[in-house]
Amino acid sequence: MRYHALACDYDGTIAERGVVTPATRDALQRLRASGRRVVLVTGRILEDLERVCPDLSIFDAIVAENGGVYRRPPAREARLLGPAPPDALIERLRERGVTPLARGAVIVATSQPFEVEVMDAIRVLGLEMQVIFNKGAVMVLPSGINKAAGLDAALADLGLSAHDVVGIGDAENDHAFLARCGLAVAVAAALPSVRDEADIVTRGGAGAGAVEIVEALLADDSALAPRAGRGEIAIGKRVDGDATLSVPARGGAILCAGMSGGGKSTIVTGFLEQVAEQAYQYCVIDPEGDYAEPPDDAGVGLGAPTRAPTAEEVVAALSAPGRNVIVNLLGLPLDDRPHFCAMLLPRLIELRARFGRPHWIVIDEAHHVFPTDWQATNAAIPDAPDGLVLVTVHPGHVSPFIMAGVSLVLAVGRDPAETLRESAAALGVSAPRVAPVDLQPGEALAWHPRDGGKPFVVRIAPPRAEHKRHVRKYAEGELAPERSFYFRGPDGRLNLRAQNLRLFLQVADGVDDDTWLFHLRRHDYSHWIREELKDPELADDVAAVEETAEVRTTVPASESRARVRTAVEDRYTAAP
Repeated sequence: MRYHALACDYDGTIAERGVVTPATRDALQRLRASGRRVVLVTGRILEDLERVCPDLSIFDAIVAENGGVYRRPPAREARLLGPAPPDALIERLRERGVTPLARGAVIVATSQPFEVEVMDAIRVLGLEMQVIFNKGAVMVLPSGINKAAGLDAALADLGLSAHDVVGIGDAENDHAFLARCGLAVAVAAALPSVRDEADIVTRGGAGAGAVEIVEALLADDSALAPRAGRGEIAIGKRVDGDATLSVPARGGAILCAGMSGGGKSTIVTGFLEQVAEQAYQYCVIDPEGDYAEPPDDAGVGLGAPTRAPTAEEVVAALSAPGRNVIVNLLGLPLDDRPHFCAMLLPRLIELRARFGRPHWIVIDEAHHVFPTDWQATNAAIPDAPDGLVLVTVHPGHVSPFIMAGVSLVLAVGRDPAETLRESAAALGVSAPRVAPVDLQPGEALAWHPRDGGKPFVVRIAPPRAEHKRHVRKYAEGELAPERSFYFRGPDGRLNLRAQNLRLFLQVADGVDDDTWLFHLRRHDYSHWIREELKDPELADDVAAVEETAEVRTTVPASESRARVRTAVEDRYTAAP
């Protein structure tokens, strides 16, 4: 299911001359029976709506008074989304002969040409109110109250994102909520300005147009797409021209592959920033603590080096449509992480089936948590899962099942052509012909494996927020044995492993001076930090200590130890 709700205007959209016909009512009921929600978004006062439409059971939620009042049937009590209109405004409009004049719980309504008197009254009384037009109607509301704000309140209550909603309307006051929806539809008789901004214009008018869009949703809602350029996430610009590489904000899967330190985290961080800016929801599965701090204000981190997350708290955190989640798995033993991910992924897919979100699931270290022999045993996971970003050093070591939906490959590092060949083999497609490419910093080799196109170089749109990468992992986590530092000493008699910076400093304080100086003078410390921790700035600081030790051979080992410790602690405050 691509769209999970229909948000519809009343007059001129689902109602003809104020009445919902049996055909339209039947269509809305069938839509709800499919598991979708129907939200009414109308400018009418609730009591007036009940008069013309006595049975409101066809709606899951009702936004009335142009966003000022919310009610969720079968409850009779409404919730006000704004303050009541001041008595002084009503009295002044009556004194000025404004008629008709209707007062709702939040709205004041009249008709043209009394907009001049209305705006004059607002000015004279010094009110923070706005005037909204609806064909010939003139509506007065508190600032910030409109159909879009009302729809937001309804969707938050229903646990839905506006991106997973089809909106349909016909008049000026529908612009705001239609722009909020993932797909904007105008009925045939809509005002020209509404039709111009819509993704789809129905053939039928009031009632008939609504039935038309319901039938399309029930037949194949994946065929209903926004107009070109709407709902896309930019990856970067092609270096061979000005064309932008973008991906649909919904659907598809991205494989980001290449050597460690090649720029994968930059791509993913920039992508997540744009996802959050456009109010899509993401969940990052982070086995090694690379995303210790969410790159947006709406993100929360679950799990820590000393505490493992649970699937239940991840699902609970994602219950709010606007909340993004990073799941840190450092608190789990290394061998337990694949099992946790295999258990969590079906829960995320089930959540998406019910509510349409999280829209994107980022799986870091995909080769470790979903290795080649992994196969889905849960029916909730589709054959070609989409909405995934798979991040890996070894695409050939990732489960073919989890890779089946990949539609874009971004290769980084020293040999991106080889990464594309490995990716093609993993995807079961022919490898592209590509000459060796020398990527510059901030570039990736992009390839669409399903359309037979040629790979091309793209300059990645840099993230605005600094990605505080690896701080927890390197300070407190557990690096793999092949990436750890080993204090062996001049005779190779020792084999003391430091799998993070905390242990590195602890072991450094405990080893004898000969061992410490042996590695220091060989530049082993700065080499490890540069090659395995991918922190060139810290590596440069430590290298300066190493060079001093070479020149000033009489300097005691305690001094160089202290200088290295200071350099580490200044950069990694989580270290002791």
